[in-house]
Formats: sequence, C-alpha cells, structure tokens
Amino acid sequence: MDNATLDEVRVAMDCTPTKKGFRRLQALLWLYEGKSREEVAALSRFSLRQVLRFIKAFNLAGLDGLIPGRSSGRSRILPKAQVAEKIVPIIEDPALAGQTHWTAVKLHGWIKEHLQTQLGYSTMVRYLHEQDYKLKVPRPWPLKQDEELREAFCVKLRAWQQNPQTDVWFCDESGFEGDPRPRRTWTKIGKVRLSPYLGEHIRHNLFGAVCPADGRLTAMLFNLCDSASFQVFLDTLAQENPQVPGRRAIVVLDNASWHKVKRLNWHHFEPEYLPARSPDLNAIERLWLRMKADWFNGWIAKSAQELQERLIASVQSLFEQPAILQSQCRPKTSL
Repeated sequence: MDNATLDEVRVAMDCTPTKKGFRRLQALLWLYEGKSREEVAALSRFSLRQVLRFIKAFNLAGLDGLIPGRSSGRSRILPKAQVAEKIVPIIEDPALAGQTHWTAVKLHGWIKEHLQTQLGYSTMVRYLHEQDYKLKVPRPWPLKQDEELREAFCVKLRAWQQNPQTDVWFCDESGFEGDPRPRRTWTKIGKVRLSPYLGEHIRHNLFGAVCPADGRLTAMLFNLCDSASFQVFLDTLAQENPQVPGRRAIVVLDNASWHKVKRLNWHHFEPEYLPARSPDLNAIERLWLRMKADWFNGWIAKSAQELQERLIASVQSLFEQPAILQSQCRPKTSL
C-alpha cells in the first residue's frame, strides 16, 4: 500500500465529510499499523470481503477510492425541456390529447403509450412538481363574464394605482356563520372524524373596506345587508378617513342592489363598480378567505354574542397588522 503515507491517511480521516468514509479510512489505518485483514474486519465490523474490496479500491485510486462521493444515479428518462414541450401543453389543454380532464393515473398511461417511454408513475409526479404543478380542486367559474369589460377595468385599476394622488379602496360584505362548513382535515384511515354543529341559524354580516396601498381598514358588524346599513358604513368610512385636498378616493365594489341606491351619500368617495361576475377583481375577497381560515376553521359559536366577539377579535387583529392587509389584498390588475 504505497498510495498514501500514514500521516495522509490520518489527515483524510479528519477531513472526510461522512461517517462511511471515516470508517473505511480507519480500517486502512489499522492495516497500516500491522493488523491482519481478519482483525481489521472484526474491529471495523466490515466483512472480510468488504475489507478486501477496500484494499483493491485503495490500490487502484488511492485515498479517493475509499471516500464515497455522491452517486450520479440513473440519467433522466425525459429531459426537462421535453417535459415542458410535450407534457405541459396537454396538461393545460387536455383536448389536445382527446381528453376532457386528467387524473395522474390517466396521464401516466397516456405518456407511456404516446411517448413510448418506461417512465414510472412516481417519476412522472416528480417531473410535474419540477414544472410547478400540483393537484388542486378547480374553482367554479361563470361562463357569462364579459372579458372585454374585465380587461378594461384592469386597465383603469392599473392607472389608478400608478397615480400617487389616488387612494383605491376595495369594499364588500361577507356573512359569517355560527356553524361553519367543515374543512378537510387529516384523519386516520378507518376512523370517522366528527365536526359538531348546533343547527341554529347564527349569522353576522361584516362590512369592510381596505386600502391595500397603506393597510388601512374600516369594518363594521350588521345583522343584515341593506341600503340603510350600507349608508351607516359609508358614514363611518368617511369619518375615519377624511378627505385630503388634492387626492381622489375611489371605492371599488360589486353590483349589489344596496350599493346602487341613488340616495346614498358617498361623501368624498367615488364609487367604481366591478364588471358583472368578477369577484376575483375585488381584493378584499381574499381578506374574507384569510379571516375564515384563521379564525373560523372548525370553530362553532354557541350564541350570537359569541360569534360577535370572535368577529371583533379577528378584525382587531387585522388593525394591528397592516402589513398583512397590504400583502393579502394586493390588487389583481391583469387577467
């Protein structure tokens, strides 16, 4: 064994990054010290056959032959470029492959048949994850939207936001139930997880308006949604956010009937109505989803007072965290 000195073996033992490499070099050190191969096998808990293999590797490649490196593994069956070129388009549009939808099993079968490859199922899923795909439940989407009106509204919204003298508010109402809809949760197979409910119609409506640019929020609780309640909310909104000379204050909201009553006093705010069936363009909708997920997931109200107190606590937490309002309610300015 002339491929390294004893000192070089000791230095390599100190520097090797893995326990496996250290044990191999230690076996080599014992051989240098004059121990027999059988003694080294007993001390190192390697088999005699492994010790002989280490000696052969050392004689062929020196110390590098004993230090394990990262295995390159098998080469990819489909390069990333080929996945992006041949698989991603049919995921986006199943009709290109004569399908209406994909399941992972169906997609795997199609790839094996049409691309003539022995791609494994788990490898296919990994390739999809590399392309930033994951299984999601589609959100119902109305077909009667006017895309031209929606695009025109996005253009106006971008212009308002780019104007430093314009404040854009997003306004909406949301109902909060005492018996929320159960959400998916991890459950052991064979067991039934129960979600208790009272069955009583406990409900509060939350009116809100948020200015994502600086995180300002105005919110009020009401028992019902009508023009009278909405006028009280507008009065509070104007009182908490008085007019600033030289600045515009635009309120984006949907086409609910109480939003369009002619006798409403908008104070210094300018109402701008969303295109029909376009809740995705109202940034405050994401705030309602965040509140329900954080505060009302699996929570049951035993009385209207308890529901009201929970709502007040959730709104107060938002008042204290304007950064969340700014990030959560970032407006969508393109389709």
